[in-house]
Amino acid sequence: MIEAIGLSKRYGATWAVEDLSFTVPPGAVTGFLGPNGAGKSTTMRMILGLDAPTSGSVTVHGRPYVGYRRPLFEVGALLDARAVHGGRSAYNHLLCLALSNGIGRARVNTVLDQVGLRGVAHRRCGGFSLGMSQRLGIAAALLGDPRVLMFDEPVNGLDPEGVVWIRTLLRALAAEGRTVLLSSHLMSEMALTADRLIIIGRGRLIAQTTVAEFLRGGSDSYLRVRSPQADALATLLEAQGIGVTRQDDHTLRITGADGATVGELARVHGFALQELSAHQASLEQRYIELTGDAVDYRTVEGTRVPAPN
Repeated sequence: MIEAIGLSKRYGATWAVEDLSFTVPPGAVTGFLGPNGAGKSTTMRMILGLDAPTSGSVTVHGRPYVGYRRPLFEVGALLDARAVHGGRSAYNHLLCLALSNGIGRARVNTVLDQVGLRGVAHRRCGGFSLGMSQRLGIAAALLGDPRVLMFDEPVNGLDPEGVVWIRTLLRALAAEGRTVLLSSHLMSEMALTADRLIIIGRGRLIAQTTVAEFLRGGSDSYLRVRSPQADALATLLEAQGIGVTRQDDHTLRITGADGATVGELARVHGFALQELSAHQASLEQRYIELTGDAVDYRTVEGTRVPAPN
């Protein structure tokens, strides 16, 4: 797993990351979320030893990343899809990485096939689109067949087929027992891909939880119950400490209980239910609700840029 303990990074008088502690366990896709400038990229760079912490520590399987002799066998990472030598072919870019870690040439062809770039393997990387560069970066991350994988915004530039492919790939890698850390601003994709979430703001931890628990905690998550005995049912639920708001048309809005609990209470006490439905906030709504105070760059509603004269 990846484990950070009191991780901090200061640039001059500014704390990019401050006293950040979290774990990224194997067997799950962990989404790494936060507003722009929250410290996500800095944290990922410290995991890979590209930036040294001001204080605290971060380890991969109990050791600092820089302590591994052949790191590509331990961690595969994509932080910047354009960080390649534009004059090299895709094949030669991967071959240089492979040889530096004692990985055979056959593995280069394997990962090129896996990411769908075999047909352009001998084209220069400098002419690749962003989506093709993302696929090449993913191929590089997979070279050593590592136990830990880290991706920073891997969906950027991919077409719909590519988005489905990377989502399926990440979930398959986690299902094999690997550790997968994924940073993205696309909440719709994160909702479909991630099992767990680490959310930071202004360099500090805001939440570390499963996606399901995170969504259940939102203010827009509730049960809608409709019953001809709504008033009596509401009184019963309130006596159990469950939050109830009475609405029109014999309808109740219920918080603090799941559907199974409410349904069983109604059954035991003989209440007829005409509707019992769960309403849950989207990951995007819940994320905005939680990180609102940590956003540094906020637009102002109602403003518009005037057209030039």
